[in-house]
Amino acid sequence: MLVAALILFWLAATAWARPLMLPDEGRYVSVAWEMLRSGDWLTPTLNGLPFFHKPPLFYWITGAALSVGGLTEIAARAASIAGATLGALSLYLFTKHWCGLTSARRVLWVLLAQPLFFVGGQFANLDMLVAGCITATILALAHAALCFEQGLAYRRALLLAYGLSALGVLAKGLIGFVIPAMVVGFWLVLRRRWRTVWALMSPTGAMLFLLVAAPWFLAMQQRFDGFLHYFFVVQHFQRFAAGGFNNVQPAWFYPVVLALMSLPCLLWSRSLLTQRYFVGTAAVSPQHAAVRQLMGLAVFCVVLFFSMPQSKLLGYIFPAVAPLAWLMADATGASATGASRQRWWWATLAFSAVLGLGVVAGLVWDQRHSTRNLGLVLREYRADGEPVYFIRSYHYDVPFYARLQDPVVVVDDWDDPEIALRDNWRKEMSDAGGFSRQRAEQLLMTPAALPAALCRQPVSWVVASEALRKRYDFLAQAEAVLTLRGETLWRVDVRQPAQLSALRCAGKPNGG
Repeated sequence: MLVAALILFWLAATAWARPLMLPDEGRYVSVAWEMLRSGDWLTPTLNGLPFFHKPPLFYWITGAALSVGGLTEIAARAASIAGATLGALSLYLFTKHWCGLTSARRVLWVLLAQPLFFVGGQFANLDMLVAGCITATILALAHAALCFEQGLAYRRALLLAYGLSALGVLAKGLIGFVIPAMVVGFWLVLRRRWRTVWALMSPTGAMLFLLVAAPWFLAMQQRFDGFLHYFFVVQHFQRFAAGGFNNVQPAWFYPVVLALMSLPCLLWSRSLLTQRYFVGTAAVSPQHAAVRQLMGLAVFCVVLFFSMPQSKLLGYIFPAVAPLAWLMADATGASATGASRQRWWWATLAFSAVLGLGVVAGLVWDQRHSTRNLGLVLREYRADGEPVYFIRSYHYDVPFYARLQDPVVVVDDWDDPEIALRDNWRKEMSDAGGFSRQRAEQLLMTPAALPAALCRQPVSWVVASEALRKRYDFLAQAEAVLTLRGETLWRVDVRQPAQLSALRCAGKPNGG
C-alpha cells in the first residue's frame, strides 16, 4: 500500500498543473465527458457521433473519475495514472518475489525517475493505460510460469493474467494479449520450457478472457452494423500494415527515442550490451537469470513490433519502459557499489526525475497546444440553449472546458472525397458519421447551409480561424469575443440589423 501511495503521489503531484493538450488529451477526455453527460456508458461518441477508433476502458475510468472529481485535469488523467501505477506496482511485486526486496526497490526508483514513465503517466490518452495492462499481464504470466516450474501453486496467477489481458484489449485492442503472448511465448521457447507452454493454456482462463473482453464488442456490433470490420480490420490491421496514416517515422525511430529518453541512467548499464549478462548465471539465481531474459525479450519484442508499421507515436513504446527500467536497475546493481558510486547513482536518478519535471513545467508554460481559455470564455458568456458552430476546425477540448451539454455543429466541405484520404479530425468525424447518418446530417453541416441555420436562433456562437472573416460576410459584422492564436470566438446576434442583413435572414429567428 505504501508503494502504491508513493507511485500515485509522484504522478498526481503535477497532473493538475497544465491544461489538456491537443489533439490526444482533448479528444479522449472529450469522449469520456460525452459518455458521462449522456449516460450512455456503452457507446463512445465524439461530438455526439459513434467513435470506434479505440475500445472503452479509458473512457469508463475517466468518466467515473470526472463524476467523482469534477471536470478537472487531474480527474481527466486518472486512467493514465491508474495504468502507470498498475505497471509499476506489478513490476515491484514481481521483482520482490523473484529477485529480492533490494532489487525491487532499486527497480522502482529507476522506473519512477524515467521521463517517459513520469510524463506518460499523466498524459490523458490510452498509451500508458494499455502499457500498464501489458506489463502486468506479462509479469502475471511469467509468475505463473515460474511457479509451475518450481511445483508451486500457479493457477490464480494464470487466471489473473488472462483477466489483465482482457483489460488490455478493452484498453486499446488486440495488443493487450498479442504482446504478452509474444513476449512470454518467446521466453519459454528460448528456455525450452515446453511443458510450461502447455500449462499456461487455460480453458478457464480463456473463458474469463471472453467474459471480460467480448461483451462490449458484441454489443457494439449488434448496435452498429460493420463495427467489427471497422474496429479490427481498419483500425488494427490496416493501420499496422498499410500506409496513409500520420506520424510516419523510420524503422530506427523507437530504438533511438528509447535510448535518448533513458539517459543518463542508461550510461550505467553497459553490461546490457554483453551476451554474458543474459546467459551467465553464476552470479545470480536461476530465477533471477530467467527474469533477466524475460525483461530483455520484453524490450526487444515491443520495439520490434511497433517499429514495423510506418505510423509511429511516442506513446506506443511505453510497454518497453518498465522492462528497460528493470534491466537498467539490475545492470547497475553490481557496479553501483561503494559510497562514491552510490552518490553518483542517486544523482543520476535525480537528474532523470528533473528532466521529467522539466517537460511538465515546459508544457505548463507553453500552452500552444490547448484552447482551454477559449472554452472557459465560451462557458462564461454563452447562455443555455445557444448553439455552437465550429467552422473548418474542431477543438477537442472546448466542449470539455465550456461544459457543453450538447454537441457542436461542425461546418466543412463534407462532400469532398479527399476527406477519406487524410488521417485527421475530419476523417474521424466522417467515419463516425457513417455509423449514425441521421445524427451526422444534423451535426456535420456544409458551408452553404450555415447562414440559414444561424438565422434560426437569436444568438449563436462560432469558432473559426480569423482568416475566414473574409470568406464569411456575417463574421465581419459579428462580435469577436476572444482571439487565441489565430482562432476567434464570435457571438452572432441576428437581432442586430447588420447581422440580419449579412446573413440575409427571412423573418425573425426563433425566440426573436
